Amino acid sequence: MSEPKPTPVKPGYKTTEFWLTVVADIVGLVLMSGAVEETGTISRIVGGAVAVLATLGYSAARSKTKSNP
Repeated sequence: MSEPKPTPVKPGYKTTEFWLTVVADIVGLVLMSGAVEETGTISRIVGGAVAVLATLGYSAARSKTKSNP
């Protein structure tokens, strides 16, 4: 019996996870920058945290995908 061929891994920019991370980063950075004037200090901190956590989550998921094709 032959082993099944591994599924090819798509480039990162072609995945839904990448684009959702980009959107989360943009929203987080807009909040963090103070471009939305109604936001306070807490919103800026949350915006920064959202951007960082989204990027870390994507990086972890992508590295797991690439290590187990």
